[in-house]
Amino acid sequence: MATTANPTPQKELFGHPVGLYILFFTEMWERFSYYGMRAILVLYLVSATTDGNAGLGWTQGEALALYGWYTMLVYVASIPGGMIADKLLGQKKTVLVGGIVLVAGHTILAVEQMWAFYSGLVLIIIGVGMLKANISTMVGGLYKPGDIRRDKGFTIFYIGINLGAFLSSLIVGYVGENIGWHYGFGLAGIAMAFGLIVYWWGQKYLTNVGNLLSKVERSEGASLRNLFQDLFSSPLQLGISGVLMAFSIYWLVFMSIPYGLLFIFLTLVAAMMMMIYKDLTTQVMKDRYVVALLSFILVIVFWGAFEQAGGLMNIYAFENTNRTIPFSLPLIGNEVPASWFQSLNALFIITFGVLVANFWAKRKLKNKEASSIFKMATGVIIMGLGFIFMVAASLQFEANGSSAMYWLVLAYLFHTIGELCSSPVALSFITKLAPVKYASLMMGLYFAATGLGNKLAGVLGSFAAEAGDIAIFSGITIFTVVFASIVLIMLKPLKRLTHGAEDNEREMLEQENYELADTEHQH
Repeated sequence: MATTANPTPQKELFGHPVGLYILFFTEMWERFSYYGMRAILVLYLVSATTDGNAGLGWTQGEALALYGWYTMLVYVASIPGGMIADKLLGQKKTVLVGGIVLVAGHTILAVEQMWAFYSGLVLIIIGVGMLKANISTMVGGLYKPGDIRRDKGFTIFYIGINLGAFLSSLIVGYVGENIGWHYGFGLAGIAMAFGLIVYWWGQKYLTNVGNLLSKVERSEGASLRNLFQDLFSSPLQLGISGVLMAFSIYWLVFMSIPYGLLFIFLTLVAAMMMMIYKDLTTQVMKDRYVVALLSFILVIVFWGAFEQAGGLMNIYAFENTNRTIPFSLPLIGNEVPASWFQSLNALFIITFGVLVANFWAKRKLKNKEASSIFKMATGVIIMGLGFIFMVAASLQFEANGSSAMYWLVLAYLFHTIGELCSSPVALSFITKLAPVKYASLMMGLYFAATGLGNKLAGVLGSFAAEAGDIAIFSGITIFTVVFASIVLIMLKPLKRLTHGAEDNEREMLEQENYELADTEHQH
């Protein structure tokens, strides 16, 4: 996404522009609100209407279906959010508008009415779509090209993301489960208001970043209109797109309106991807583009499994896990709130993030295999193996009527190690391969792939009510390990298609004295 260069010196704090810390706290509170709401969403949906803390009484399948649609749309909305920033408002103003919309969305969720519930979700989707990708891009815009502090800046920003996610699961989770679901939703709104205040106050430290580019600069990027006009000059691509669109419209009319609309969207995306390939001028660019698109499949598979955390695994902790501890804690007594397990991912990221990044950096320096594809596939395998612990938990539940908490802890540990191998690498890898004039579109496609993974997670989780937890958890383990292993078998030809896009990284590591690779995170 286009960003304004940093033309004048900026006030610094601890060796970084002060604007970094403004973005740090803005994103920390935004992620606090998002993950706090995410921690209690499905629990609210499945809680009985007759409970003291009444929920909506939905079935597990219904709750996870909504969860899948919601988390998918949150990420897919980054595409129009990026376009608004590039063409209309600039990143800085788009983030501000997104923050305002988020405060409104979380606040409306505090109202105990169904119209408020659905309206709040829609506003949060719009707000996150406008804020998420643009605030991340603004971090990079704080640093001049070639500034070696940029990666450290992203690391600091990344800590803010996970600090917000960690605290929200504990605080909002406790309030939602023990005081009232809508109080938890309202607390998330208050947190987002804090983030908006910080961002508004800190505008004076962001004067050189995120501004709308000039009309000439904006016109230099790729034009979607021209891309789709070119579609009609290729009979093969027009035929493929036509068949996909006919299928999508049939599904829309006769099967399911939501899925029909999704298929229409995917058809348009597929047409756009074919047109980009046709527009590329060299074989090297085309080969790299193909590898980038193939890596999106890894992204979808990874998040399709990983996002069971907020859905099926969240419900499992709530309904099937023995959360009793042998001592009493202030406020919660001797039972751990189910939503607290959502904080483990962020806690493990903060604990192991640097260690995992250093492991791969040292491996690269020793001339051992450490390509992005290798790391992403390895991460999928490690994350998939974490579901073995959920299989064990399900077997224990069938035998005893409850399962121990340590199974969830071990599962989240493996999931986090897998995430640290895959997620910080994936976006960086896409930017290395993407053609320059299509960089914004490729970033949007990356977030769309993440969103499809979230939707896949909801679909898989909803099957658990019929197939059973053991079948779903073991199936995810087998599929992820086999799929990623196939990718590893294809590693050499895939690396050849990148045409040395990562060949100079070892020298860069040596020059920067083991500086960590780009740690922009998908949270």
